[in-house]
Amino acid sequence: MKNQPFHRRLSFALAGIGAALRSEKSFRTQVAAAVAILLVLAWVQPAPVWWALIAIAIAGVFAAELINTALEALADHLHPEQHPRIKLAKDCAAAAVLVASLAALAVAAAFLRSLLG
Repeated sequence: MKNQPFHRRLSFALAGIGAALRSEKSFRTQVAAAVAILLVLAWVQPAPVWWALIAIAIAGVFAAELINTALEALADHLHPEQHPRIKLAKDCAAAAVLVASLAALAVAAAFLRSLLG
């Protein structure tokens, strides 16, 4: 699978996003929240730096969730029984999503603070 043309690698990535949308309720919730935030940005029209900060925060949450989903799928496939080390790996991946989400909330709070003066 290495050294595939760009369009092929892009189709793999889009398939991963599609799979996460179909299988992960939390990913669908995060996508809905991102759409709502982007609609607010379009309405408020803040400085470009806010668009960039919020885009980075959204991308961080999406990336963490996709990595979490991939790790869980792989772990469940390789070792379907419960195991303390696999639980640790899954818990750490879930914690990464939490950390990214808290950082995104901090960006949102700073944005709201800037709007309210």
